[in-house]
Amino acid sequence: MFDIKGTAISLGFDACGIAKADILTEDAAFLQKWLNEGKQGDMHYLDRNFEKRTDPRKLVPGCKSVVVVLMNYYPEKQQVSSAPQIAKYAYPETDYHITIKAKLNTLEEKICEAYGVDAVSQEHQHTFVDSAPVLERRWAERAGLGWIGKHTQLINLCFGSYTFIGIMMLNIELAYDQPIRPKCGTCTRCIDSCPTKALTNGSLDARRCISYLTIENKKEIPIEFHALLSDRALGCDICADICPWNTKLAKPHQHIDLQASPSLLEWKCANWQQLTKEDFDQAFRHSAIKRAGYAKLKQNIDVVTRNLMM
Repeated sequence: MFDIKGTAISLGFDACGIAKADILTEDAAFLQKWLNEGKQGDMHYLDRNFEKRTDPRKLVPGCKSVVVVLMNYYPEKQQVSSAPQIAKYAYPETDYHITIKAKLNTLEEKICEAYGVDAVSQEHQHTFVDSAPVLERRWAERAGLGWIGKHTQLINLCFGSYTFIGIMMLNIELAYDQPIRPKCGTCTRCIDSCPTKALTNGSLDARRCISYLTIENKKEIPIEFHALLSDRALGCDICADICPWNTKLAKPHQHIDLQASPSLLEWKCANWQQLTKEDFDQAFRHSAIKRAGYAKLKQNIDVVTRNLMM
């Protein structure tokens, strides 16, 4: 029997699990309520493809199994503490979407060699890295790779919540992993630490989330949040950094293809303040930072540098 999980590890993933493709009934009810309350903010794409988002068989007809892979991205070195801060997921010089998708493509080739080309859909996209209506964290949980913490992130028992998730949907039945019991207990450090009070137990109001405000929100950041951003110029790791599981488990990744951009590690506050469009395009031409765009990043830096000078 071909070892999908072992092969995934050999290709550079840090963990792999497999779940049975089925409807996510509880998630469907939660998501509908969350959308009705408007907590998605201006991310209107979340309103679309509801059935596909909660049932992989609607997204990929014929799907029977969901293979989930993880890559630890916790960095060995971090930014200068006095500089505007970028979320750790955006540290790699090469956009993680590209890195993970390439490894998934190689994994797919090996699966097709073992099971035949009909193991994957020939008509529908079936590998995903934040690229389709897929509830990645829930599938990772169902595949036994961790649990979704109160900060709404997946927590893996080997390296915490600093993890990228990749998904492959297969048209074959496999042996399935079992979910593990959530282990947050009574801890509420992530909720208590959120400066904008975006978190409640297991739910996130995107409209108040620093990550949303500094990336997805294309409007001016409301003045009420300016001081609360503190030094966070793109994304936010506050709730993850405070999590006891990350304090205990987070360890630097060993992936050459997730090496941090030198600019991120070297630039001081003045470098960010003086950032030009040309600097941005050169330093982050392959980075996930590019997705936010120069104008948005510059707007965020202006807010954050005022905070840093106070």
